[in-house]
This record gives sequence, structure tokens and C-alpha cells, in this order.
Amino acid sequence: MKSRKISFVVLFSIFIGIVVGLVISSNLNLPIKSIAAGSSNDDQPIQLGATSVVSEELQGLEGLSKAFVAVSKEVSPAVVTINSQTVIKRQNYHPFMDDEFFKRFFRMPEEREQSVRSLGSGVIVNPDGYILTNNHVVNDANEITVVIDKEEYEAEIIGKDPESDLAVIKIEKDNLPTVKLGNSDDLEVGEWVLAIGNPFSDMLQNTVTSGIVSAKGRSGLQIGGGRMPYQDFIQTDAAINPGNSGGALVNLRGELIGINTAIVGQANVGIGFAIPINLAKNVMKQLINDGRVIRGWLGVYIADIDENMAKAFEMEHTKGALVQQVVKDSPAEKAGLVDGDVITKVEDVKIENSSQLTNYIATFAPDSKINVTIWREGKEKQVTVKLGERPADGTSSEKKTDDSVKNKLGIEVEELSSSLRQRLGYETEEGVIVSQLESNSVAAREGIREGDLIMSVNRKEVKSVKEFNDAVKDLEQNDIVLFRLKRGDTSFFRALRIPKDKK
Repeated sequence: MKSRKISFVVLFSIFIGIVVGLVISSNLNLPIKSIAAGSSNDDQPIQLGATSVVSEELQGLEGLSKAFVAVSKEVSPAVVTINSQTVIKRQNYHPFMDDEFFKRFFRMPEEREQSVRSLGSGVIVNPDGYILTNNHVVNDANEITVVIDKEEYEAEIIGKDPESDLAVIKIEKDNLPTVKLGNSDDLEVGEWVLAIGNPFSDMLQNTVTSGIVSAKGRSGLQIGGGRMPYQDFIQTDAAINPGNSGGALVNLRGELIGINTAIVGQANVGIGFAIPINLAKNVMKQLINDGRVIRGWLGVYIADIDENMAKAFEMEHTKGALVQQVVKDSPAEKAGLVDGDVITKVEDVKIENSSQLTNYIATFAPDSKINVTIWREGKEKQVTVKLGERPADGTSSEKKTDDSVKNKLGIEVEELSSSLRQRLGYETEEGVIVSQLESNSVAAREGIREGDLIMSVNRKEVKSVKEFNDAVKDLEQNDIVLFRLKRGDTSFFRALRIPKDKK
């Protein structure tokens, strides 16, 4: 009996042990391996899972990194350093210059020349030496050099377009590396981009920074002294600094999608702007072929539509461009457009705002006939407009005084625009405005001043810069030219003798 009891206790204890073991095993969720598992490391499945996730993430980052490297290697050789030198004149001043005794016995030059060097970037767009850059990088430069592989090459300006802040220069070298031009219309906000240029110093050539496209279609920015009517900027947070101007903004396919142009403030704060390559393509082509840009002209002053305006004009949306004023004798006036019309469509393109309309009209050649849809008095109406050639300021197709004229007379003129008419009081007059005068020039000595209105040259009326240039271009040494001018309410004549040498 005693041995039976002992055997029963032992068996019962074994049974209880098995039950307790099963319970513990179940609660702890310990794996029960099969022979097919073939591994004695209980933690391996967890490690395998974690390693797999991390590996995929690393592979993605490594892929992005390799894309950056590949694009940088491909594009950087086509991004160059541009050094420009400009000679500027500054007023000479000495504390004794106000003293009559000092001025009687000592003569000092009124002006002194100073050489200013500036740094920028450019992108080779043609293997024969054509380089696309910003106008402000090379504007007014007396000397331009391009650095490629530490070698300097003299460059000449092929054409400049201040209104888009683009310029093309050329060096005498062929078989140069180029960059592929992309399609900036396909660019999306959030897309990765790289900016390549030369910030701050030519010692930092081909600096590459990365970022994303922060926004598209930025306009209304005060860039280039407010002289840029054609704005459709790509905004990016890729670091852009002084010296980057004219450099490349590229996508991860190595395609040029923008020309870096401006920053907010004096250095990078995560807000930079680039000119879309689609806008630059048209400008670049015309500068290379013609040396200037010829744009279609509608002849209206326009503004955006806000919510209150939309309600006032009985519109259901705020899209379109409001015609605030129609220029006299312009294509718009001849087509029947009037103040208060809202332009909602040109051809088949819907107009979102005034900037889009300005940019789109500029893509048409002069004399093009286009269909314009307008909203007038609660109804849609369509008119056909034959575009003119857009002048620099709305009145003429030529804006620059010939260098020969400046050399002969020391005078520079500009068109009598609507704003100048109102500001200077020449509401009913025709002529050109004296915009710049060289000190000690023949014009200055004869009492002509900046802001004077030149109405005729040698008794022949001049109404544009082109007519003025034509009237004086054939003048030779010792010739006398008769100007009829107006200053305020006073009209007067001045006879200028062309000097033998430039004064």
C-alpha cells in the first residue's frame, strides 16, 4: 500500500508538472519549432524582419544619394563661372571743394572712375560656346570672362533681355559640355531639384545644393529694380546665394528646368527663385538669332481679380485679368476691348491671372491674330485681336540710345511713357525724354537737363527713340544739330556742335 501511494504521488506530480509547463508555455507564446524550421535561434525571425525593413529604407536613401551624385557629375561641367568688370563714375568730393578760395586756385575732376568686379554663373547650352545667364550678371559690363577648368576665356554679349532678366554670352571655344533642356511645365511642387553655381567666390565653383520645388508661378516680386514684367518663378528651398545667379536648377533626370535668379535677403534663407526653362527657351532662341526679343503686344494695363471684384463684375470665380486701361491706338483698342473687360481666355488657354496673360501674350509673334474671350456686363464675348510688337514701355519698339549718339552728344533718351507723361506733366506732348546726361558733355554745356523733353531734331518731330536715333546717327564732327525742347511749361531751342572728340 505504501509503495502504491508513493507511485501515485509521483505520477500525479509529473502530471501537474506537465500541465503547469503547458500553461506557462501558452501564456508566454513561446514558439514550438518543427524540424522543418531548421534553426535553433529563437530570435531569428524578429531580427530578419527588422533587418529587412531597415535595408529597404537604406536602399531608398542610397538610391536618392546616387541620383544626386550622377546628376552632379553630368551637369556640373556645363555650369561655368562668369566674372564681369564694370567701370562706374562717382562724384568726387573734398571738404575744401565748397570753399571759393580753394576752388579758385585748385581744380579737381568732378568725377572719378572706379572698377567694380562681380561674380555670377552661367550654363552652357550649345557646344559652340553659347552660355545662358542672367542679364544682371553681365549688364553694363565692360569686360566679361568665363572660367572653365581653371582657364579664362573672354566673352561677348550676344543679347540681353532685362524684362526677363536673361542674357546670352559667347566664348570662342567648341566641343563644350552642355546640359539637356527639360520641360518646366511638367515640374511638380515637392519634386527634388539641385542648384549648381558659384556662391560668394570663384573658389567655390560648381557648388551643388539640394532641395524641393516649394512653389510655381511666383510673380509680382521686386527683382531687378522692378523692371521685370515677365515673372513666372520657380520657388525652391535649395540653397541659392550671391554668385549663384545664372546657374542651373536641374531635376533628378539631369535636365535643366530653371535658371537661378534671385534670393530673399542677402543670403540663403530657404527661399530662392529660378526662371523656368520654358520661358528661357524662347528668349534664348531670339537672343541668339536676332540679338533681341520680339514679343506680341496687346496694349492693356491689367490687374488680378479678387473676391470683391468678382462679385462686382457678376463673376462666379476670381480667375482672369481685369483690363484697367486700354492704351490708345493699341491692338486692344482696335479690336474693341474697353476698360472693365475681364480677359478669361486666349485661344484655348484659360487665363488664371494677369501675370499669366502677360507671359502668354509675349509668346506670340507680332501680327499674330488671336481669339480673346472676355467677360463684359455679365456675358462672355469673343473678339479677334491682331497683336502688335511690344515696345519696351508701351510706345515704341526701340528703347536704347545708340552708343554713337551718346559718344557724340553725351546724351541718352527714353520713350515718353504714360507714367512719365503724368509725372512730368507732358500729357499732350510728343517726344523723347532726356534720361541721362554725361557731365561736361556738349549737351550739358548747352544747358540741357535730365527730364527735358526733346520734341524735334533739326526741325523734324521725333516721337520715339528710334526716330531720335535716326535723326542724329549721321551727324559728323563740327555738324550743328538743332533741338527743340520743353521743360515744364517752357519751350526752347538749343544748337549743339558735334565735338571733335568725346567729352
